[in-house]
Amino acid sequence: MIEKLHRQGAIVSARAFDPDQVQPASLDLRLGDIAYRVRSSFLPGPAHSMAERIEALKLHEIDLTRGAVLERGCVYLVPLQESLALPPEVSASANPKSSTGRLDVFTRVIGDRARGFDQMPAGYQGPLYLEVSPRTFPILVRTGSRLSQMRFRCGETRLTSAEHQALHASDTLVVGGDLPVDGGVALSIDLLGEGRDGLIGFRSKRHTGVVDVDKKGALDVLDFWEPLYSRGRPELTLDPDEFYILVSHEAVHVPPSHAAEMVPFDPLVGEFRVHYAGFFDPGFGHSLAGGTGSRAVLEVRSREVPFLLGHGQIIGRLIYENLAERPERLYGSALGSNYQAQTLKLSKHFKPFP
Repeated sequence: MIEKLHRQGAIVSARAFDPDQVQPASLDLRLGDIAYRVRSSFLPGPAHSMAERIEALKLHEIDLTRGAVLERGCVYLVPLQESLALPPEVSASANPKSSTGRLDVFTRVIGDRARGFDQMPAGYQGPLYLEVSPRTFPILVRTGSRLSQMRFRCGETRLTSAEHQALHASDTLVVGGDLPVDGGVALSIDLLGEGRDGLIGFRSKRHTGVVDVDKKGALDVLDFWEPLYSRGRPELTLDPDEFYILVSHEAVHVPPSHAAEMVPFDPLVGEFRVHYAGFFDPGFGHSLAGGTGSRAVLEVRSREVPFLLGHGQIIGRLIYENLAERPERLYGSALGSNYQAQTLKLSKHFKPFP
């Protein structure tokens, strides 16, 4: 259906789609030829186009055709190769790709006259821009690099509480949890490290080298990450301004007929942010696609104060959505998906950690 939107002119691309650009329920978005270093993040608002605001706020332009490094702590805007001319009944939303989130690269898609990030209203017609702000590692990107993905919706797609319960009864959405499935599937943190020799996560290092976002398995984990191990007490103190990769205690299953999105459990539970890239494709953790339940890997930042996490503490919940039809290709081994059957796993850019 995404490919049909493209053929009908609702998704316009400056270049032909890459062979693997259309994912089971989303479209990877590609960087264009130029990045603009801007003074600050912004929303254009109803009175301005993105081009007008960039012209007023840009500091300089960066050529991406030969590759360029985007520095941590800076804000960049990149016109994307894809633009939209959506039908009146179709809306779109975006989020970082899993590998982008696991590098702590903050991205948001913005359209002309937008009042919000990552949301394109039904019938939107216009260009797309990606705001990129590396928070932990400097990254090397180029024309065609894919940092974000877009989904397309028609009508209300989220399941009700009763529908979540019925789907869990028929398809077992979560394994290992003891909380009832209600308005979604609650996920908690694993701080025991059982089956991983006590490894519970990774904390990013400061002052590292550059990560090339298009190279898989090229980097040594210990050059960029400090492994964290359970030391008898099932808890972990999050330091402010540090970035952590942790993992859920439960294994997740997304049936082929559905997709899922992680949302924060409750802002009153703790002052930390979980999961920048919160989209789970149809087939994630599905046995016929090479997974028998997969853990949710969590990108975690404490906000302003140290925060003590305990094993089993709820950190988010999955909201499931109906798909218009079952995808021709499921997330999993046949697609070469990087995170099927995962436990605790860093982004695809790093060599396997023993």
